[in-house]
Amino acid sequence: MIRAFRHLARFRHEEAGTATVEFVLVFPLFLSVMMMAIELGFITLRHTLLERGLDMAVREVRLGTGTAPEHDEIKQLVCDNAMFILECETNLQLEMRPADIRTFNSLDRSVDCTDKAEPSKPVRQFTPGQQNELMLLRACVRYDPIFPDEFLGSALSKDANGQAAIVSMTAFVQEPL
Repeated sequence: MIRAFRHLARFRHEEAGTATVEFVLVFPLFLSVMMMAIELGFITLRHTLLERGLDMAVREVRLGTGTAPEHDEIKQLVCDNAMFILECETNLQLEMRPADIRTFNSLDRSVDCTDKAEPSKPVRQFTPGQQNELMLLRACVRYDPIFPDEFLGSALSKDANGQAAIVSMTAFVQEPL
């Protein structure tokens, strides 16, 4: 019995393997933070490119010929300028309506996005503006998270197909001729 305690005492003073224990305890946490950073980086990239695409499309509409833009034209402009968004034509939903600057009311808080599980819905509201009229334009795009069930992907609100949404909104006034 005393011999067993001597072995335990010698084992207690032994320092071999301490780096392995530290690695086993710290590495999963480090890996989780790294995977969340990758997911967040791609979310930020998609959102930035959607903002850019929306801004470039609105610039074209504002400085255009003064004709009222159609839904498909604006959607095509957004998708052409938002390069990294996969299947942009099918995953992008636009909503546009005029707003009165004296009694300003924003768009509804509920956002319609495309959902592959549902049949395609008509445009929620898309009213082309007239000259010098304040217009509100909202774009919503669905995407597949890189790690849908782990790390940051599990915290995102997703639809039935596991797709998360990115929403961008802008306001503009169409320039007169």
